[in-house]
Amino acid sequence: MPTHPSTPFVDHTLESAPAASRGLMEAVSRRLGYLPAPVGRLATAPQLLDGFLKLSGLFETTTLDPLAREVVILTIATRNACHVCVAMHTGKLAALDADAELTSALRERRPLADERLEAIRVFTIEVLDRAGAVGPDALDAFLAHGYTPRNALEVVLGIGAYTMSTLANRLIDAPLDEQLAPYAWHEPAA
Repeated sequence: MPTHPSTPFVDHTLESAPAASRGLMEAVSRRLGYLPAPVGRLATAPQLLDGFLKLSGLFETTTLDPLAREVVILTIATRNACHVCVAMHTGKLAALDADAELTSALRERRPLADERLEAIRVFTIEVLDRAGAVGPDALDAFLAHGYTPRNALEVVLGIGAYTMSTLANRLIDAPLDEQLAPYAWHEPAA
């Protein structure tokens, strides 16, 4: 039974989840030290949960450095207004000892002071806005900051993984875990 009255999505435990989701849930629990509530709800669709975990895991192995990956993720998460994703990846930036101004700018959808990170933020937005049909000027601007054609395609991988995550988390009305409360985010007023 759902614990949140406005959603039909079940807050699964290891016992109630579909069998195909249980191993995935256990792996997430081991890695994070707890089972995030959104994972319990996403477990309703084992293929989606597995797909996201695989894609996000692949994104973590790209040649993009950790800060650049987090810029891509937070750009998508704020654009898609996924409060859970913003909180989780704000926590990741804190664990990376990222500059507080970088984190604030990303959460507030402002330009970044670091030109290289701003280039990947702008490129991510361009890929999203143009559905991948990025013009040569935008691609050249991205490459001029030391990124490679491989990095451009890795951004697309990140967009795919985190578009899936943000849309699914919004659909299931993913609750914010207590562990993420210090990083809570609310969409800025338009």
